[in-house]
Amino acid sequence: MSSQTTMPPPAGAAPVKFAMATGENTAFVPGRRPFFKYRDLGVAEATNGRMRAQVMTAITGMTEPTGWHVHICDAQFVYVLRGWVELGFENGVRRRFGPGDAVLIPGGMKHNEFATSDDVEILELSIPGPMDTKPCDPPPAG
Repeated sequence: MSSQTTMPPPAGAAPVKFAMATGENTAFVPGRRPFFKYRDLGVAEATNGRMRAQVMTAITGMTEPTGWHVHICDAQFVYVLRGWVELGFENGVRRRFGPGDAVLIPGGMKHNEFATSDDVEILELSIPGPMDTKPCDPPPAG
């Protein structure tokens, strides 16, 4: 398979454009949490919104959990670059994720961020690019 070979875009969708992010050409953008800075990597624009990629860097560690919530998307991918984040999920998993750890969270899955280190840095992807966050009731204890 040639490096020039690509899959056709979904029917009616524009093709994916080449994008390259560097520390000099990417901007910090508004985000969901006040304790993070969000650096947009240009993927949403290059994919016409089919995917989003950003780096989330702690301004300070969390002082309290975010609360149970869901994301309105198909999937959210989290990869820890530095530090740690403690996440809990409706399936009963609660874990501290550190450098090199990753989790794929299906859209609509209840989860909660309980704590982070003061130096956490996370690569986050979402499909599609626009991702809304909605608070929800905690899952039943069990």
